[in-house]
Amino acid sequence: MKRILVVGAGGQIGTELVPHLQKNYGEDNVIAADLKDEAVQKISQYARCEKLDVLDFNAFGELMKKYDIDAIFNLVALLSATGEKNPELAWKINMGALLNSLTLAKEFNAAIFTPSSIGAFGVNTPHDNTPQDTVMRPDTIYGVCKVTGEMLSDYYHSRFGVDARSVRFPGIISNGALPGGGTTDYAVEVFYDIIKNGRYTCPIPENSYMDMLYMPDALNAVTQLMEADPSKLKHRNSFNITCMSFCPKELFAKIKERVPSAEFSYDVDPVKAAIADSWPNKMDDSCAREEWGWDPKWDIDAMVDDMLKAIAAKLK
Repeated sequence: MKRILVVGAGGQIGTELVPHLQKNYGEDNVIAADLKDEAVQKISQYARCEKLDVLDFNAFGELMKKYDIDAIFNLVALLSATGEKNPELAWKINMGALLNSLTLAKEFNAAIFTPSSIGAFGVNTPHDNTPQDTVMRPDTIYGVCKVTGEMLSDYYHSRFGVDARSVRFPGIISNGALPGGGTTDYAVEVFYDIIKNGRYTCPIPENSYMDMLYMPDALNAVTQLMEADPSKLKHRNSFNITCMSFCPKELFAKIKERVPSAEFSYDVDPVKAAIADSWPNKMDDSCAREEWGWDPKWDIDAMVDDMLKAIAAKLK
């Protein structure tokens, strides 16, 4: 990768991935793009950023040509809970962004990374030690888009030779940008509410386990996979990756150990609860470890310590 374009750069992952890529590949070699003016304005403070509607194929192509792009990081998506409110729009955005990205990757001989998700699994998937290759019958439009995206990316690789790669992200915990409508958002929101107000009301049942990943590990996973020897990749789209699995009750106990005055309650959102129950409790990520050396560094205790410190500093 020499010239990288990050589309959907204003989201939770993109706002931290852009500086991470700049550090690894040079500031001038990373171009960010987003549809929202506020995102473009914010990112422009530390990176070259263009306003782009990724559904506009011609504008997308012109940007590829303008900057001589050889790698696309497609982060455009409506997330799980948000997508359920407008499934038609979720399909249009999620699949439209991916199809345009794949088509342009083929045209410009560019590599492409598009994150998949634990949302690609469903209620019939084994929930414990969820295999790399297993039943995938999601019952959310977000999950349907992710499964379709994995298959479409594999098709573009086998049919046209596009270097498409992906990971199935679990919930991503970050002290940077706020998440935007995902089922695992509680694991970020709780830190803000506890530090600001001393209390948090959780929309997820207390014993609902889901895989989680701290942002530094997520960023390393992206670059590590994209730099991996392609001859060793048996699975391209998409690899299970995880680092920790916990339920709200366990996370809150860890926070209370450090903030004894913290108070927690539950007001369960039935839509989010149903989504959480359909997802894995814990994925088997052995294929990622074997094929490209995936080796996460953060556990729940280190993550909680770092989040409390970072959010407290942020909210001063």
